[in-house]
Amino acid sequence: MHYTYMLRCGDQSLYTGYTNRLEYRVKMHQEGKGAKYTRGRGPVKLVYVEGFESKSDALMREYEIKQLPKHVKEKLVEEYNRKKIK
Repeated sequence: MHYTYMLRCGDQSLYTGYTNRLEYRVKMHQEGKGAKYTRGRGPVKLVYVEGFESKSDALMREYEIKQLPKHVKEKLVEEYNRKKIK
């Protein structure tokens, strides 16, 4: 499985990434060994995930999300967490 995910950083910014090992990747971000962007912005919290069968679909979705304005990303996170609670 391939994943597109968003993290909430300690400074309240959002980071979007791709992985095929979600738990490991989040752990690396939390340890400051993930993406350059998340280093020094911890702690991070996983706030959004989409799963895909193919790597290309996950990477395409990552790109789409990265092009969105922050308020739209925040809406995605809000809707995702609302669905997760139900």
